[in-house]
Amino acid sequence: MKIPSLTIGDLTIRVPIIQGGMGVSVSKASLASAVSLMGGLGVIASVGLGEDMASTIPFEERSRQALATEIREVKQKGLPVGVNVMVALTNYSDLVQTSAEEGVDVLFSGAGLPLRLPEYIGNSPMKLVPIISSGRAADMVCRTWSKRYSRFPDALVVEGPMAGGHLGFKLEDLVDGTAANLETLVRDTIEIADRYEQQAGRKIPVIAAGGIYTGADIVRFLNIGASGVQMGTRFVATHECDVSDAYKQSYVDATEDDIALILSPVGLPARVIKTSFVQESLGEKQKFACFYKCLLTCDADAANYCIALALLNSSRGKLDKGFPMCGQNVYRINKIVSVEELMEELTQEAESLLS
Repeated sequence: MKIPSLTIGDLTIRVPIIQGGMGVSVSKASLASAVSLMGGLGVIASVGLGEDMASTIPFEERSRQALATEIREVKQKGLPVGVNVMVALTNYSDLVQTSAEEGVDVLFSGAGLPLRLPEYIGNSPMKLVPIISSGRAADMVCRTWSKRYSRFPDALVVEGPMAGGHLGFKLEDLVDGTAANLETLVRDTIEIADRYEQQAGRKIPVIAAGGIYTGADIVRFLNIGASGVQMGTRFVATHECDVSDAYKQSYVDATEDDIALILSPVGLPARVIKTSFVQESLGEKQKFACFYKCLLTCDADAANYCIALALLNSSRGKLDKGFPMCGQNVYRINKIVSVEELMEELTQEAESLLS
């Protein structure tokens, strides 16, 4: 039996695997193109782009130019592409508008509730997909969009507590293991999506994210009722991923003991691989100048370090000056493969179980 495709509005994704958007400079055009070429949906993370450009160019402008360049690289190959834009960014509306102008197929938005997202896209046919971490949040987005804009999300990504990067849960719940598991969150979100589908006049697919690792995991969530999955961590350990070799090798070398939960300057918990910088960042406040003013939720005067610079350093291989973000299953990775190998492994296992 073939793995079912994922349909979001009039867009059909042949393999129901979305590669999660990973900043800073982790998922760019190279990775996104490779995933879309294999039938999934590749996603460019908009945060932290443009830092190879001249610093004399204003932050907003170089962010805009760099995002447009990455999008065009994928679109020129005739491939579908998604973009992830964090609600917490100070240039959020600008990056959303850039995505719409460049003909992005799907825009994913989390790290805060994207309650005003439809305001920024004009008449663009771009699909809008909030990233949420509870059925309650899904209900709030659907209710708000319906009331303000007479529209509904084109799909919903529900991200569980095993995900990488910034997480929509309380730190103590993650540490204690009391955060709701992904299976529960997916069921709750499907219930909310079902409630609004009649008003929307179409299906609102629910996509499971956070801790998806194998083809068996994909089948498990399809059987629960999800229409697809989003995966991030496994795609970092591919040849096509845009980060440095040192970053990728940290995934291969990681053990369970190397995974840490920290409270980021963004104000959210984050799951990372321990480096010397992680311990240093928990100590005395480091001296730094805020070059970016990139995050609404970051108080540079109170923060111990610059999260943007730490993530930029790590993506470039300077792991002593930053840290790689990761999902809970990173310790299971033991080699770097091509995107083609990974996608084939996932689909073959899923299809054998479906059969």
